[in-house]
Amino acid sequence: MKKVVLAVLAMAMTATTLTSCKEAAKKAEDAAEATEEALDEAGSTLKEAGEEAMDKAEKMGEEVKEAGEKAMDSIKAAGEDAMDKAKEMGEDAMDKAKEMGDDAKDAMNKAGDDVKKKANELAKKAEEATKDN
Repeated sequence: MKKVVLAVLAMAMTATTLTSCKEAAKKAEDAAEATEEALDEAGSTLKEAGEEAMDKAEKMGEEVKEAGEKAMDSIKAAGEDAMDKAKEMGEDAMDKAKEMGDDAKDAMNKAGDDVKKKANELAKKAEEATKDN
């Protein structure tokens, strides 16, 4: 009888241990599934964050490109404006130089005419002086 009691007691302990092992295995399986789901979710979150970062970087790249194009357009416009002003100033300078040249020519012609007139007067006086003698 003692053996039977011990056998029943051993069977009860074995059944309890077996139940505990089954429960531990189930908990381990549940933990593994939860870990796998958490890793999948973390991977998805990281993937989304990476995609968002790439989108933002691409958008910033486009904005930088647009800003660069606007800057180049502004520089080009400023250059064209400067060239127009320089051309206008050059034309004004040429007009002024031509005007000054014309004034100098007129002054030289007048001086030449004055010299001729004076020379003619002196020649006439010299002629009259020689006629009188």
